[in-house]
Amino acid sequence: MPSSRSLAALTGIALLGVALTACQDQASGQIVARRDGRIVQNLTNPPSHGCHRFSEGVTQVTNQTQSSLLLYPTPDCTVPTGGQSVYLDIGATDQVATPAEQWNSFSFAPE
Repeated sequence: MPSSRSLAALTGIALLGVALTACQDQASGQIVARRDGRIVQNLTNPPSHGCHRFSEGVTQVTNQTQSSLLLYPTPDCTVPTGGQSVYLDIGATDQVATPAEQWNSFSFAPE
């Protein structure tokens, strides 16, 4: 019996560790992307790694996550020659000057 309880305790600890690790792969909160005043995409708890492409070009992004973002005009999170990415802090909103300029992708800023 004692070894059965120890095995159950170790299994529970291992499962808790896996669950906590999985949670760290997601940004807690929402990212709201708009174009011409309408919501184009609303992402909840998106993965915190890699490049994320918006479903279409957006002109306003609101970051309601617990992590900062980098916004890109390209669909693959790269900075074009002569262009730039924009840092969007936690709880902030960024709006580009004209619809001709738009955000096509984002990634999470390194912490």
